[in-house]
Amino acid sequence: MKNYLLSLIALVFVMSSCSSIKVTAEYDGSVKFEEFKTYSYLGWSKNSDELINDFDKRRIEAAFAHEFEFRGMKYVASGGDVEVSLFLVTQQKTATTAYTDYYGSRYGGAYGYGGFGYGGYGGWGVGYASTTYHQYDYTKGTLVCDVFSATEKRLIWQSVGSGTVDDNSASRDTSIPKAVKQIMAQYPIEPIKK
Repeated sequence: MKNYLLSLIALVFVMSSCSSIKVTAEYDGSVKFEEFKTYSYLGWSKNSDELINDFDKRRIEAAFAHEFEFRGMKYVASGGDVEVSLFLVTQQKTATTAYTDYYGSRYGGAYGYGGFGYGGYGGWGVGYASTTYHQYDYTKGTLVCDVFSATEKRLIWQSVGSGTVDDNSASRDTSIPKAVKQIMAQYPIEPIKK
């Protein structure tokens, strides 16, 4: 089970495209985010080692570092103005799709009694439909980024990104930064234009 999760969770956001991620974010409007110049990591949640390997942790941390640097912030090993915590949640889900084929007879139209007497239009027409249902399992992943004020030790910003996990390990170097960029898009400080 652990190996299965490791292969699937490359990142909760190793998804087929950025558009498949749903992101929600909240922040404390009384905080002056422009005053924060440094950040440090609090680490990953306890069960993260069961869900993600060290390679993907480093990819995620590097992607967040890139986004924080774009906002004028510098990483420090400890004692940053803000402290960042990351954690993952996964859920196994089942979905059902339906496909309907519509079939008609060789002759189209209708035949019957009308307002002007007995007559037809084009001949007899009979149709039927056949619906096929397919169930499939997938993993929904959620990555949460919490930012805490180091001096007050309280949550000041949170962003949650959720989507279907893609187990294609070849795409992680590009899909992880795209997903993290989307998660950071609602951070109260805009990226510096270069």
